[in-house]
Amino acid sequence: MSEPARVDGIYPFPGVMQTRTIETNGAKIHVRVGGHGPAVVMLHGFGTTGDMWGHLASALIEDHMIIIPDLRGLGLSSKPESGYDKKSQAADVVGVLDALRVRTAELVTHDIGIMVGFAVAAAHPERVSRWIAIDAPLPGVGPWDQIKQDPAMWHFGFGGQDMERLVAGRERIYLDRFWNELSRDRMRFDEAKRQHYAALYAQPGAMRASFAQFLAFNRDAADNRTFLARASFRCRSWRWGGEATFGPMIGAVIRCVADNVEDVIIPDCGHWITEEQPVATTKLVVDFLRHRA
Repeated sequence: MSEPARVDGIYPFPGVMQTRTIETNGAKIHVRVGGHGPAVVMLHGFGTTGDMWGHLASALIEDHMIIIPDLRGLGLSSKPESGYDKKSQAADVVGVLDALRVRTAELVTHDIGIMVGFAVAAAHPERVSRWIAIDAPLPGVGPWDQIKQDPAMWHFGFGGQDMERLVAGRERIYLDRFWNELSRDRMRFDEAKRQHYAALYAQPGAMRASFAQFLAFNRDAADNRTFLARASFRCRSWRWGGEATFGPMIGAVIRCVADNVEDVIIPDCGHWITEEQPVATTKLVVDFLRHRA
């Protein structure tokens, strides 16, 4: 495996990967896909898009089928009015798998992607073989009530037409708050990356969809409690996160929902694991997917 050095801007995807638009569940999902072998679905979160996974796709493309969707409402996917609860977005992911004729997959998930990935595995346990959950809590699970009451989490309830008007044309200012405060070293989320993502989040409807991801948390919490009551989620899981953000508490969260969980904390890293520590992140994921049966 070649060293995935940190670069300014978005790390390029392998040339063999293609893009597709898959219509499913009332949305048009932009998907990057390529390679052959066991399928790996990579799910991004808020503040990035599927573009965050270029390092990892390059490291795994030789012996895996890589599937990287932009979540509903984000990136180059469509931005419908509804469907931002994570159970609905899980149906988007399953629809993508069906369209690609993929029966089972391994999940690599970050931030909001963790929440969608859990809903996929909980609602469709037969479709997920292993799950990597990176640096975010789950609504309604573990210390969720304390997390959502933290004043730093004010954005959980930020949304609506007036908020959209406030942020319109100022998307970069809003996003800089997350990139700066959730980084160990804000300079690692470089200017070229910021410009790239800010342009995507400035698309019509993108900030409305972003707010909707958070505004759905109450429904997500209720859905997650229902999933847990069914106790159907039992795939092998690996949880990890940045030393400076959610890393130290993710293990307790994931153990509430999964058996056979391994913990890793990435040192000298905040929330933006592929931007701050691309080499360490890639090596960890590759080790788990290639060498741990």
